[in-house]
Amino acid sequence: MKKTITFLTILLSVITISAQEDINLLTYANTQDINFFNTIKNGTQVKEYITTSENSVKIGDTLILGSPTSQETNTRTYAGSYGNTLRGGVAQSRSTSTKTYEFIKMGRPAGFGSIMTAMNGDAQIMADNSLKNTTVVVSEMKTYHRGSKNKPLYVVIVLGEINGRAFGINKYLSVMDTELAIESGELLLKNRKMTREEAITKLKEAKELVEIDMMSKEKFEELKTELAPIINNKK
Repeated sequence: MKKTITFLTILLSVITISAQEDINLLTYANTQDINFFNTIKNGTQVKEYITTSENSVKIGDTLILGSPTSQETNTRTYAGSYGNTLRGGVAQSRSTSTKTYEFIKMGRPAGFGSIMTAMNGDAQIMADNSLKNTTVVVSEMKTYHRGSKNKPLYVVIVLGEINGRAFGINKYLSVMDTELAIESGELLLKNRKMTREEAITKLKEAKELVEIDMMSKEKFEELKTELAPIINNKK
């Protein structure tokens, strides 16, 4: 009975949250601005999000899953006998490791399956290495507070299937923190802008190629002119 009441309370909260008007364009700066984020309810739908590196993510965009950055270890203990003699208290432990995503989980962030999992006290199932390099579609984007309403926002992306593929029984994947998933390389954006650090690294590598006569000075100057606005933080 207690679980049923808890479920109904959560369900009612989800319905109430959905009454909030959608955000057409949300920027990372908005998520950190208290004058903006304290007016936003948890679970508000977002149509387009501009990341901290000024890349755009929209509903319907195709993205790619990068490499998992976490590792899950399972240990099992086996007890038994050796030969024909039972030796009490003798046991062996065997551990297996699986690469998993730290910020991408199976299922929707607040769907029925996730609610039932939480009610049963089960841990969230994170996506594993088998989904690396998978092309996915942005199905939904929602924003949530990092705690109370007076805390900054973060963005959760729901990824859908592409080309008829489903992600098992859960069907969807959820990126539980978009900025951290992008920063860690777990989520790759198509046509993303080069960061200042990447531009500097590329220019340094080009200079080394010039020094060993593997690139002409003319090509280097062209590249330098192309990368200068990024390095100088000019749009």
